[in-house]
Formats: sequence, structure tokens, C-alpha cells
Amino acid sequence: MTNKHNIILQPSGRRGQTDAGTSIRTAARDLGVEIESICAENGTCGKCIILIEEGRFEKYNIDSKRENVSPVTPQERKYFESRPHLLKSKGWEIGQVRLSCQCRIRGDVLVNVPEESRGNKQIVRKSANERPVEVKPAIRKYLVSMTPPNLERPIADWERLAKGLETSMSLVRGGEENLPRWYELSIDYQCLRTLSKTMRDARWNVTVSVWNDKEVIQVQPGLHENSYGAAVDIGSTTIALYLCNLRTGEILAAESEMNPQIVYGEDVMSRIQYTIEHKDGTEKLHKAVIETLNKLLRQAVKTANKNLYANANKYEEDERPTYIKIEDILEMVLVGNSTMHHLLLNLNPKDLGLAPFVPAIHESVDVKARELGLQISPSGNIHVLPTIASFVGADTSAVILAEEPHKQDDNLLLIDVGTNAELVLGNRKRLVCTSTPTGPALEGAHVEYGMRAAPGAIERVHIDEKTLEPKYKIIGEENWNEGKAKGICGSAIIDAVAEIFRAEVVDSRGKFKKNLSTKRVREGESGWEYVIAWAEETSIGRDIPITQQDVRQIQLAKAALFTAARTLLKRMNLESPDKIILAGGFGSYIDKEKAMLIGLIPDCELENVYAVGNAAGDGARIALLNIEKRNEIDAVTRKVERFELPTDPEFQNQFMLATSFPHMSEPFEHIAHLIPHRKADPMAKNFIK
Repeated sequence: MTNKHNIILQPSGRRGQTDAGTSIRTAARDLGVEIESICAENGTCGKCIILIEEGRFEKYNIDSKRENVSPVTPQERKYFESRPHLLKSKGWEIGQVRLSCQCRIRGDVLVNVPEESRGNKQIVRKSANERPVEVKPAIRKYLVSMTPPNLERPIADWERLAKGLETSMSLVRGGEENLPRWYELSIDYQCLRTLSKTMRDARWNVTVSVWNDKEVIQVQPGLHENSYGAAVDIGSTTIALYLCNLRTGEILAAESEMNPQIVYGEDVMSRIQYTIEHKDGTEKLHKAVIETLNKLLRQAVKTANKNLYANANKYEEDERPTYIKIEDILEMVLVGNSTMHHLLLNLNPKDLGLAPFVPAIHESVDVKARELGLQISPSGNIHVLPTIASFVGADTSAVILAEEPHKQDDNLLLIDVGTNAELVLGNRKRLVCTSTPTGPALEGAHVEYGMRAAPGAIERVHIDEKTLEPKYKIIGEENWNEGKAKGICGSAIIDAVAEIFRAEVVDSRGKFKKNLSTKRVREGESGWEYVIAWAEETSIGRDIPITQQDVRQIQLAKAALFTAARTLLKRMNLESPDKIILAGGFGSYIDKEKAMLIGLIPDCELENVYAVGNAAGDGARIALLNIEKRNEIDAVTRKVERFELPTDPEFQNQFMLATSFPHMSEPFEHIAHLIPHRKADPMAKNFIK
């Protein structure tokens, strides 16, 4: 028996050979076909359904049959047997329909990937904000003119260049010493290798790029005014990159991409678990993000040059800008949560996932681009902002840098909403921080018909409180109730849960009310549910409801986030923050009124709740353009007080109080008018000390 087998994936038509024993999802991924999965391939989410086609397929010269894949696993049988409506509605049977993460190849096979299982390219909403930045980059350029060497002064090329920089950089000491400082400079080895040829080709007139006033990292013939750098926010779900002119501060291009590590686990804990279970796990996840960064860098350079070409006629011929090469990028500043930080730097994140949850390093890091395999100038510098606590990472440092709570009199609550929420509270006198896993439910995972923010996803929901009929807005469609829905993404999940609570479809404890005069509320095979879209309104041929289990998932997620915020407020002796700032691409699309309605965020004047977009990306860009800001955030993060929620003896009681909508005991005065039916919960006294 051969160790290689043919696999054909429809409807994409991708085909290839794969090793025996490979899961169909892995084989599909290797062939460039993304199949949805949000449970780290544990066979529990059911989003990676595929069909095994049987018969002789002459076009591909294969015989495909069920015996050519591994037997149905207990996880698969449990999933499908608990959903007979799914099998009946599609005419499927167990064995024909499989979970691709559990189904392993033993022979030639043709696989059909249904519409609902096909991976979608998420719409990445991480555009840069306009923020004033004083441009003081770490990279500075100097024009140096030298006399050629001769027998009377046969000074070595590097020493000759360094001596020339003494004047250009004003490296002459003042005062009594009046000693030259050029000898304190160094030159990167890769730059040194080409130095002699460059200087002679340039007839001893060169532009020298110096990093941090101490290391020469590029020598170019003639005069070059512009330097380039990139700021990157590496999120668990998406990666956003901004290519900048380091002389002017201008953003030349912005590119984004799904984080490829998602296929190894939807959240940070599942990725840490992957590195623990697989010997090459850390290296594999590291390479995945580096490959994507190189792809984004190439795209950004292409976009920037396209824009330069389009505007070339605005310049005089001798003033037209020189087109950028990827090697002209001399520095990158990167941020991400603690797990993304470790995987970027190829640091094993295992200890982040085990008590006492200790990272490898908190301090900021500078490393050569060639050490990480990033395809900018090999002498270029990669700067990674400091992490703050176990799960409060460099992305939070960047948010602090962008929003500057340490310079405010008001108490700001910064919340980066995601699968792992990071929170910072305080002002110029004191800052405290914590983090909490909210689970992926807020981003569409662990919800029956949840999906990422991709075309076809419902992104907004409104329910008429009298008729209980819904309106919904689909990504990619201009009007409400237009187009075919495929699923429901995070912003609409929050909308839907808030709306069924406001319309009294569920009570404050999240339990569905029965005997309502609407066919939208019904008892399904897995419990009570509210149907947002009927089967004929969808592209998957099935009703799309919000189920009782979905509501429970949101309750757990929002209770974790609210309790983290309440805990920080207590440590600061505050009842509520003066302002709430929602950071991150997802936070920008949350309806703040509905977020408060379910108790996702603390009570606050709604006009003082702001979404600031990708503040982490903005902070990375600020650090790229101004080296003084790096020193500033290094100092600030050392003073932030870290608080680990598991150490709080009241956490469990506070969590239980927060599971109710909007809360079991807190008044939530600013949205009370939206829920006049709300009553005091007699259970609250059991959790209040």
C-alpha cells in the first residue's frame, strides 16, 4: 500500500497528493483550501463539515469511497446524532458527512466542501487613524563626502566613513574634552560586506543610514533623502501593516491579512496547546506569521509604488520620487498580545499557558530582520514593544502609547475586546491592568451559526418590540434585509442578544420566554431559539437562529469582561470610569448602547464611550516614527500595576452577578430607559457580601 493518496476538493477543484493518515482539513489547508474550524480541531464546533463522495471519477482517474478514510470517531457521532435535523434537512447520513478535522485519509478520495464550511476571507477593519506624531525616527540619514585614500593616508574604508560622519552627525564633544566620538559608532556586518564597493562606485559621496545614532545599517551611493519603515499589529485574528515614510511620517500603504495561525487554533490558549502537543509547533506558528508579514510587506511596497506612479506627473522630472524596494525598509515596529509576541520572536509560549503564566521577557526587544527571516534590509532593525503582564501584551503597550491615559486627569478605561480582553484603567497618577479570556464567542465562534466578519455574515440586528420581527444587515449588502445570509458575526451576535433581551424574548437571566405570539421563537432540537433568518433567506438553505446555548456563551463572555472591569474599578476606588475607550477592529463595530445593554461594559455616560479603531496599530506607528516614544512607553509599562483575576477572592461571586442582563444588582442608569420591564433579581443577595 502506498503512503501517498490523491485528494480532490470540490467545488474549488484543487487536487494533490497527501500522506496517509493526514486529516482532510490539513490536506485541504496544504492545497490552499480553507475549511472553517474554531475548536482547534477537537471535533466539537462542527464548522468543518465535508462530504465524502463515492464512485468512479474518470476525470481524476480515482475510485472514491468511504472506506478510503478513517472510521467515524465518537466525537463526530455525538455531534451529528445530536443534530438529526441537520442530516434530515440535507439528506445526509453519518459516514457520508464527516468533520474534516477528524477524518483521516487512507486512500484516494473526492471531497465536497459545502458552502457553510468554506473558509471566508475576513473583512479586516484595521485602518489607520489620523494622529499627530512628531517625527523623530530611530533611522537618520547623513550625506558624507570623503577624499579617496592614498599612500600618505591609507585609512581603512570603515574608519574613513566613520571619521566623515563625525562632522555630519556633529559627533564632536564640546567642553573641555573636545574628543571625537566617531569611534563609538559601529557598522552592521552585512553592511560592512558591501561597504568598499559602494564607496568606490559612489566616488566617495554616500548617504549613510544610522540607527539610534550608534550603528550604520545602510550606505547608498549619492544623495537619498527618504527612509522607510513599517508598523505592524499582529492580532490573534488579523494582522495589519502600515508602510511609512520615516522622513515625513506619511503612511504610504496599509495592508491587512488574516492571521494564518488561526488554522492551528482560534484563540491564544489553543495555539499554546498546539505548541505543547507538537514538537515543531512553535517553529511552525512562527514561520506562518513571518511568511504573512513578508507577503504584506511586498503588497505594501507594490501599493506604495502604484500610488507614486499615479502621482508622478505632479513632480518635476528631476524631483520625481524614487520607487521603493522592500530592501529599502530599514526598521519595523511590531506589537501583539503576549502569545503573538512569543510566536513572532520564535519563543516557546508554553510557560504562558501554565501557572504562574510567566513570559520569557517583559522588556522591549531589538533584533535584526535577518534573524527573524523578515525580507526587509537584512541590516534593518525589528523593535518589539514591551509586554506588561502574563496576558497583557505589547499591543496594550501600543494602545497606552496612542491613547495616553498616563497624561490624563480623567480616569480612562481602555478595553481591547477580543478572544482575550485586555483592560487598563487609570490616569496620570496611577494605572492598573488585567486581562481575561472571553472566549471566541464575541467574534462568532462557539455560536451555532457564528462566523467571521466576511461577506454573507449578518453584522447588524434590530427586533421590533411589538411584532418581534427582525431586521438585519448583511456584510456586502447596501440595504437592510437584502441578500442571502450565511451566518452571523460578532457585532450582530451582541446586537441579537441585546435585542431579544430588550424585546423581552429572554429574561434578565437569558432564559427564553415561552408562549410568545411569534413563530420566530420556537423549541428546536437543542433547546429554545429565536430565528433571525429563515432558510429561504440564507445561502446555506437552513434557518439561522440565536439559540439558548448561544445566549449562554455570550453571558459567559460578557460576564468575564465586565468582572475584569469591575475588579479594576474597585482597586482604584471608583464606581465608574470617566471615559471608556473601546480599542481594536472588533471594538469599532460594537454598538456601544447594546454592549452596555447586555452588561458587556460598565455603566457610563454613553457620550463618553468611544471606539478608537486600531489603537494598537496607531501606537506601533507612533513608536516607529518617534524613538522618544519608545523610551516613554518603556517607562510607563514598568509602573503599570498588574492584577491577576484568579487571585481576587470575590471574583466568582462577581462573575455570577455579571451573568445576568445587564447585571444582577448594578442599576445601569444610563440604559435603564431601554428596559423598563427590568425587575430586581432576588438571587442577587446570594452573591453580595
